[in-house]
Amino acid sequence: MSGIENYSREARQIEHEIETKGVILGIDWNDEVQVRELARQALDCKLGQDNCEPDDPEDRARIELFGLAQLMLTVMKESANADLLTHGGAAWKAFARALWAEHDRREGNA
Repeated sequence: MSGIENYSREARQIEHEIETKGVILGIDWNDEVQVRELARQALDCKLGQDNCEPDDPEDRARIELFGLAQLMLTVMKESANADLLTHGGAAWKAFARALWAEHDRREGNA
């Protein structure tokens, strides 16, 4: 991304796509156990391995969701570098909390 960016608009678009993938996957963003399992899958996913191959529409949606999480982080980082505060909505926040919690657990910090 270069030039003048509308980070808020980008974050809203990404959030919409995260919510769409969540519908396809049957994710209840208020169910911490379910979202934490999704976070584990995201952290375990290595494209090209058996546990992360887009063989069916649900697998494809899951992998796209993981990519959207990375994209959201990129938008937030770039906006922060421009001294702007950008954040996603409820689905993104639930997923981000679960990703950080799972990351911390794996690092021995939780």
